Amino acid sequence: MGHIAMIIRKPPYGDINAAEAVRHALGAASGEWKVSLILVDGGVLLAKKGQDDTGTGFTNLETTLKDCIDMGVGVYADNLSLMEHSVKQDELPAGVQVKNESDIASIVKTADKTMLF
Repeated sequence: MGHIAMIIRKPPYGDINAAEAVRHALGAASGEWKVSLILVDGGVLLAKKGQDDTGTGFTNLETTLKDCIDMGVGVYADNLSLMEHSVKQDELPAGVQVKNESDIASIVKTADKTMLF
């Protein structure tokens, strides 16, 4: 079993990056990979509870992120990015861990593979 880190930098609605990342995370987790989903920059908006995707034409990813957590995917949100996007810790679902940049660097360093979205 390998370890894969998936870094999401873009917001969940506007392009397909976040949707593809969570889809790949689910697939890797079901294939016996250890998966770390790392949310930085606009990617932290993926973890905000009560997402409003009205008029975006994109599927709401809130439930899909919960599915990832339920399958054992480690979900980590960058503390500075949360502050920059005005997302408070109480707006995050259970299972999302807030980490600082050195903690995130350690997670990426231990991964066998890294994917950027």
